[in-house]
Amino acid sequence: MAAFWQQRGRRQESGGLGSVLDGLGSVFDVLLANARLVLGVSGAAVLAIATLAVKRLIDRATSPRDEGDPKAEQKSLEDSWQDLPLIKATPKPAKKQRREDLSEPLLSAAQPVVPDPRGSSVPLGAPQVQSSPLRCLMLQEKLLSHSSQLAVPEFQVSLVPQLARSICSQLQNFLRSKFPELPFGRPSLSGALLDGLEVLAADHVHLMLPLVLDAGLWSLISGEDTVVRNPQYWMIKRIDLGYFPRGCSPWDRFMVGRYLSSSVLNETLHKLLVASINWPAIGGLLGCAIHPMVASRELKLEVKHYQVDLSITLLPVVEMEDKVLVAVPPEGPVENLWLESFYRAEVSRLKELDAADSGARQLCLRILNGVCKRQPRLHKLGGSPVTHLILHLSDTTSDWAQESLADRFQQVLEELVASLEKGVLPCYFNPKINLFSGLLEEEIDEMGFVLYRAITEPEVLLK
Repeated sequence: MAAFWQQRGRRQESGGLGSVLDGLGSVFDVLLANARLVLGVSGAAVLAIATLAVKRLIDRATSPRDEGDPKAEQKSLEDSWQDLPLIKATPKPAKKQRREDLSEPLLSAAQPVVPDPRGSSVPLGAPQVQSSPLRCLMLQEKLLSHSSQLAVPEFQVSLVPQLARSICSQLQNFLRSKFPELPFGRPSLSGALLDGLEVLAADHVHLMLPLVLDAGLWSLISGEDTVVRNPQYWMIKRIDLGYFPRGCSPWDRFMVGRYLSSSVLNETLHKLLVASINWPAIGGLLGCAIHPMVASRELKLEVKHYQVDLSITLLPVVEMEDKVLVAVPPEGPVENLWLESFYRAEVSRLKELDAADSGARQLCLRILNGVCKRQPRLHKLGGSPVTHLILHLSDTTSDWAQESLADRFQQVLEELVASLEKGVLPCYFNPKINLFSGLLEEEIDEMGFVLYRAITEPEVLLK
């Protein structure tokens, strides 16, 4: 256990102060060996603690520091987050630990245990820890208080959807006039704001642009059956070209090989957003400034209103065979992949579960989304990953009443750390999909470190 907290410097083997202090260490070993005969068990225990402290001072004095690496201490901290049993076994300190304090070995791991007069065994010198029920009650109050601070301002709740729908209507009219032969469906808005799950500010929304495909001319192929071997993506293949040659479908112009290319479609729409639509005129009509993002791979509009700043992301979407696929191809030379979206199913399942048992799953999700939004290193955990984890826990934990919010919040943190340690979080609707597959190892380490420290003191995430 203590190996996770050992210092990274190499001990000096000979010469100068190191030799003298090594001699002192030998003297302490002799004292400890005979202490029990002279002082008894209790006296020997006290002497052992004092000797351990002095020995650690000797170790620090004889261990050279890496002057060229100012992040060495922080790195040793981050290496320790993966040992979840260590965190569970460490008592909560009486005062908030500083980051530099955590780099020292845990004294409690080596503390002798002495009999308690009432019959229990308590580590000598252990900090006083609050009882679990009282601590949960305090955390419960803080979570409920914090949730009230996450509410989106009322004027944004009404203004943002109205503004986004007006822009959506203008875009729909332009597409109909520019591509009358392309059967686009009715655009709609999507996002946490419209589902009552948004926190802090209504600053982004998705504009879903449906493509209407003839099911007799197109079929789906799982990405797991292609060279990418990724079940989260799909390919949309043109079929029956012998009977219905190229040109029979209005979407054939966006094919690469025999597949509908999400990249080609996005490039076409990006050119329209950037160069063809008169956004200054539309913005003047709506009382805002609209700027398409030229350098972004996403189809994104930045909207500046005197009351709110809003980001609108345009997502072409195909619904076939009970799948919702969006034109978000992965990075790299792959052009024909479509990402399967589970957002609609996630929200529907959450609301269904909460309605069945008057649960607090959505409240827990909003609090966690607020934490991830305020913590830059946790940003990629917010939304879908946390939602899927809550859905997984709902299958094994039945008590999601608001009175148990603190317990469930703590449980989610522990499960997140365990999943980050393994680097795997299965999708609730398709266990073959790992929702952490797109994260870098450094990102996983940073997230794990933040949550690892928060397990013993979850209140730090609410500040």
